[in-house]
Amino acid sequence: MDPILITALVVGFLGGVHCLGMCGGVVGTLTFSLDSKVQASWWRMLPYQMAYNLGRISSYVLIGALFGFLGASIGSIATFLPIQQGLQVVAGLFMIALGLYLGGWWFGIVVIERVGQVVWKKIAPYTKRLGAVKTIPQAWLYGLIWGWLPCGLIYSMLIMAMSSGSAMDGALIMFAFGLGTLPNLLLMGVFAFYFTKLAQNRWVRRFAGISVISMGIWQLYLAFSVSV
Repeated sequence: MDPILITALVVGFLGGVHCLGMCGGVVGTLTFSLDSKVQASWWRMLPYQMAYNLGRISSYVLIGALFGFLGASIGSIATFLPIQQGLQVVAGLFMIALGLYLGGWWFGIVVIERVGQVVWKKIAPYTKRLGAVKTIPQAWLYGLIWGWLPCGLIYSMLIMAMSSGSAMDGALIMFAFGLGTLPNLLLMGVFAFYFTKLAQNRWVRRFAGISVISMGIWQLYLAFSVSV
């Protein structure tokens, strides 16, 4: 597997602590919107949770393709390598900032997420038009909208997708990232209470923070080593 896809997968998994904290309310809302008989059985609930998350990942793939195409378009205007290196540096810095946030050491990235709230406020009202979730395709549509929730973790991956140089590679990076986030959010939908407490554990957050910071530093190393 391509190292950049492995990085996206691992960052998605380790950053799942952030996902649990930020998306906990969304997961809870989607879970409790299901029929009471479905809620009473994790086996019945699982297909709906899968549909929610596959819809979310579908959004990531679409956005990743768009950013990859944008990066390729910019690269066709000028020499691509310096632009690609610049984007890799920005992606690495985003990951470091996110790691500091996860560990509870610095919260500057929250400002960027607040900017993204503007986009979310325009998209969120569409969920009301879907009504209560009664079918799996309807759950997928909810997930498709959920994927546009503003998140610093997603932003760092989108910059990486932009630096990939093609729509296909950008889509693959976001797909790998989405798969990395799947275990945490899928299990949270079924065992919401336990995983919410896990996301609040100081040592879990610090471990995730240090790991993501390490990924960011590695991304910076890769960016600068190209010119050496």
